[in-house]
Amino acid sequence: MANLVYKHSLKLALVVLLTGCSSEPVTHHAKYPDHSIRRTLPPAKKPVAQSRPIIRQYPEIHATFPYSNHSYSNDYEAQTLTGTYANSFAVRNFIQYMVRKHGFSESYLNGLFSKANRLESVIRLESPAPYTGPSKPSLGSWTRYRNKFLTEGHINDGVEFWRDNVDVLEKASVTYGVDPEYIVGIIGVETYFGKNFGKTCIFDALTTLSFDTYRRSSYFKSELENFLLMTRDEGFEPQEPHGSWAGAMGYGQFMPSSFRRLAVDFNNDGRRDLWHQQDAIGSVAHYFSRSGWQFHNPVATPTSSANGPAVIELSTYQGNEHWRIYPNFKVIKKYNNSNKYAMAVYQLAQAIKQRYLQEG
Repeated sequence: MANLVYKHSLKLALVVLLTGCSSEPVTHHAKYPDHSIRRTLPPAKKPVAQSRPIIRQYPEIHATFPYSNHSYSNDYEAQTLTGTYANSFAVRNFIQYMVRKHGFSESYLNGLFSKANRLESVIRLESPAPYTGPSKPSLGSWTRYRNKFLTEGHINDGVEFWRDNVDVLEKASVTYGVDPEYIVGIIGVETYFGKNFGKTCIFDALTTLSFDTYRRSSYFKSELENFLLMTRDEGFEPQEPHGSWAGAMGYGQFMPSSFRRLAVDFNNDGRRDLWHQQDAIGSVAHYFSRSGWQFHNPVATPTSSANGPAVIELSTYQGNEHWRIYPNFKVIKKYNNSNKYAMAVYQLAQAIKQRYLQEG
């Protein structure tokens, strides 16, 4: 990432958002939370007897931040809407909505949307052409999915990530009552520990998804609204954050609504920065906690039974596997509503934990 410098805005400290994506494109968020996640979440649960006081100090990590802060209020002034969306009634209507509801400057939004780019690649990913080829084999679908994430590279890099952040992971675990291996597992599956943040301009992606696609345009307009509020509140230059084609950002791939609701300033430097490992770790733990994570409780166990509401079936080349799942498995699925995704996080987390403990 480019070594750009953050500046503090007059109103709030700068923040960096989230990006990158790693699960299957068609069910992505699955990579962005579905509407069921927008409910009012219960208060975070505090860990009980297993907790212990934090006695370590947590020194500041001087990371390279990917996005600089600009005085963008002067960069996007325009009396009229021009560019790709000059004749878009929907964009003009959205601008008026943001002015009325949130007090944005109309000339600022005119200038910003005049620079927006329609991304054809995003349209194709959101609205793929119907598949007319031969039927895809279901046999071994779990094996193929698992092999994307249960690799030596993912496990070794997960151990290294844990070692580099051992104090922060302990702090997050005790603060939010979330087992540290699952924080590591999520970050490994989502962005390969920061190696795959994503390269798509978030503003362009969300604008394209809001006004040039139809299947989930209402959802993406809501995320675009949250993104603009986020950039204003946190002092962000709105064209700089890059992430997944669907608008997810940072180590943990938060959408803008998740950022505004759940991101935390875990290193206490005055800003929420989800490209910073400490803030990302704390924010993923907070996400899990607010979604109902049960500290030190099981996630899944293999079973020989193929029946029961708490049993799932996964296809391997050697036949079907059956797993009994617990409430924590469903918490992982709130991050991505896929049994294969949740099982990949579970198994990667366990593999990393086992190697981490073995190597000391």
